Amino acid sequence: MSGITTSGEKKLKLFSGRAHPELAREVAVSLGTEPVPTKALDFANGEIYVRFLESARGADCFVMQSHTAPINQWIMEQLIMIDALKRASARSITAILPFYGYARQDKKHLGREPISARLVADLLRQAGADRLMAVDLHTAQIQGFFDGPVDHLFALPLLADYVGEKVDRSKLTIVSPDAGRVKVADQWCDRLDAPLAIIHKRRDMTQANTILSAEVVGDVRDRVCVLVDDMIDTAGTICAAADALFENGAADVLVAATHGVLSGPAADRLKNSRVSEFVFTNTLPTPAQLQLDKITTLSIAPSIAAAIREVFEEGSVTSLFEGVH
Repeated sequence: MSGITTSGEKKLKLFSGRAHPELAREVAVSLGTEPVPTKALDFANGEIYVRFLESARGADCFVMQSHTAPINQWIMEQLIMIDALKRASARSITAILPFYGYARQDKKHLGREPISARLVADLLRQAGADRLMAVDLHTAQIQGFFDGPVDHLFALPLLADYVGEKVDRSKLTIVSPDAGRVKVADQWCDRLDAPLAIIHKRRDMTQANTILSAEVVGDVRDRVCVLVDDMIDTAGTICAAADALFENGAADVLVAATHGVLSGPAADRLKNSRVSEFVFTNTLPTPAQLQLDKITTLSIAPSIAAAIREVFEEGSVTSLFEGVH
């Protein structure tokens, strides 16, 4: 028989960028390992240097980086980490993006615009990533931008189960903040056996994070309304949606979103909002100024760790999220 047979076992190695190391450590604990020691620094002109302090040869490598602010720096750092692993003879490289940067730019609204979400996928592939893993992509079509396997993880079970234990379900109404989130809101309704309402928004396409009007479709009077979304950025649109619910007689409003981007004026808007609780996952770090009593952060680490284990052991990631699509 030709060839050489080895008795070596598969190796899983977890690598973390500097954007959100706390989440990587939580994932590592769930896996029963530690992130690989890494030397990472910025040169005086802003260039990034990365070197891993352990061998990656022949290992299945998982590179975590959440695209938080400053987003361009952390995307570049992840690309450099992937390139380093490719040149270090890694067996496979999975890029884990708890929050996928530029995901909102997934199509052209006006002429001469980029499709930046596709560009990010191309950059990751070109750098050497064999596979992507992301939590609650802004739109499912982004999975098709990457030329390779994409594991799309969902925070809905984590968020919905938390909300279901907090409120009287007989008074609960799930609210989609716009037409684009109706499918996800409908899944919340199925899981919590609650009715659905929709906020119909007219947006100003020439201005980011700006809506012209909001109209409530559905009965929310005297109901506990849960606004569900994938991300909260400046919080202007979600707070306007909450105001519309209160104006239509809602007894209380909660907000549940996977990604707490929370840029710019978000801190003041959340503090001054009539919303009783904002529930996020820790796909992104929460800024110090937003450590508010009305903000609850749930850990997505066990879900990411379970998905990593399924990929490493050649199991089924889909089985982790049966009924959520």
